Amino acid sequence: MMTFRGGRLEELVLPARLIRLMIEIAESKGHQQLFERQASRLLRALRTAAFHQSVECSNRLDGVTVAPERLLPIVLGHANAENQAENEIRGYAQALRLISADAPHFRLTADFLLTLHSVILEGAAEAGRWRVEETQIIEFAGNEPRGTEFRSVPFGEIPQAVDELCESYNAALSRQELHPLLIIGAFVFDLLCLHPFCKGNGRISRLLGLLCLYQHRFEIGRCISLEHLIEESREDYYNALRKSCEGWSESKHDVRPWLSYFLGMLQRAYGEFERRVREAMSPRGAMTILVETAIDYLPAEFRVTELERACPGVSHGMICRVLDQLKNKSRLERLGRGHAKSWRKKI
Repeated sequence: MMTFRGGRLEELVLPARLIRLMIEIAESKGHQQLFERQASRLLRALRTAAFHQSVECSNRLDGVTVAPERLLPIVLGHANAENQAENEIRGYAQALRLISADAPHFRLTADFLLTLHSVILEGAAEAGRWRVEETQIIEFAGNEPRGTEFRSVPFGEIPQAVDELCESYNAALSRQELHPLLIIGAFVFDLLCLHPFCKGNGRISRLLGLLCLYQHRFEIGRCISLEHLIEESREDYYNALRKSCEGWSESKHDVRPWLSYFLGMLQRAYGEFERRVREAMSPRGAMTILVETAIDYLPAEFRVTELERACPGVSHGMICRVLDQLKNKSRLERLGRGHAKSWRKKI
């Protein structure tokens, strides 16, 4: 809300680099639509892999993990959750499916945020409830806080603050004076600073970021896991938040470091998508690239049956040939024999 108050976003002076990033992302958006028609089979594999990786990485960023062999069965709904962490993995997968299937039909409101939060924190006492105690936003530095950056709004003001943020976001889009990517980036940032829930703030901000992007046809998160890119660049992520949140409580902050990170992350996602599609169209062959892509997104240890589910339309023999090739390149090792056989990544 602080980023939208007093016309701050409209008056923001953007450096040339941010303007260039938005232009490049818009161009890549068009490229994605073209590539999707040329590599439909690879696209299916990318979407499956990105979905699984998004669930795993977004939860791991919030400190929620499960045993590797339990992840896919939980995400796919083939196993019952046995503890709260598995409940939350399943809940995030359900929320991501909901957003992916029906993005155009949702409008950002406080009630929608509560509903989504109740899904991703399935089974937790805090699910679907605003924060009920004061909080200090701890320095954005992973799981080991080192100091206090600022205080968020008092817990009693959270419902009103979230209402204001959602209304400001929707109004900014309606005015059509700013690029949607700036408005989306500002919304995600303000939500992180509001810290409206006791837990799950990072996960809901990432889900809502995806939803907003999908609503404006920036569909890259369906094929490349944005959550994985955030996890890979977590130091840059936390540094950008730390720089931009200074002075947020007084509406004296500078959102540009965060916007630079947010737009740069999207640019990397589009670049990775184009790289994978171009490789699939090379003489090396789409099938090999498809299988290798699926392996990249599987857990460190996986079974051939899991790989086959991630590669619809690829024969069992082709999958085994690629596995043997990667084994010969020392990228994989075989574990066990017969029906108990599985594979482990070495790199």
